[in-house]
Amino acid sequence: MADEALIVIDVQNDFCPGGALAVAGGDEIIPVVNRLIQQSAHVILTQDWHPAGHSSLASSHPGKAPFATVTMPYGEQTLWPDHCIQGSPGAEFHPGLEWTTAELVVRKGFRRDIDSYSAFFENDHRTPTGLGGYLRERGIGRVTLCGLATDFCVAFSALDAVAQGFSASVVLDACRGIDLSGSLAAMTQRMRDAGVALI
Repeated sequence: MADEALIVIDVQNDFCPGGALAVAGGDEIIPVVNRLIQQSAHVILTQDWHPAGHSSLASSHPGKAPFATVTMPYGEQTLWPDHCIQGSPGAEFHPGLEWTTAELVVRKGFRRDIDSYSAFFENDHRTPTGLGGYLRERGIGRVTLCGLATDFCVAFSALDAVAQGFSASVVLDACRGIDLSGSLAAMTQRMRDAGVALI
């Protein structure tokens, strides 16, 4: 469909088994994602792309462990293990991902002082990535999302898509979640409540 785009979220080595921030079963989605890519007229990828020493990394906060939280100027921030460092093997797309037909790669998390879960906005919910404008300029009004992780970057991207006026659906078979302190159930409900179609 000419007015619909597939957005593949963060299918990168560090989010797959063996990676620095591995999502359980993250690599299991790749055949499903590849089928969606083959069926889609417009494909967009996101790529987590942190500079070393990024403020969201636990290693940047002495005495803080991964998965602790801190308060940033834009709100509460989970601290993560070092992952998806710019130019590192962990930041590369999984080798099984058939991504070469993608028309756009949106890199996120490259601003040192702010994390970015959503494909549309940084975590301050004010700084845009430019994806919304790109989609509108291309005449795309509907987006389907898949990738890693369901309860973080996929969910926040889907919520922002709806808030930006796009029709959004998430293919759950093509996602896997982290489920940090019940985050999977909570974010699944938030998506439903916002009008995201979960398929």
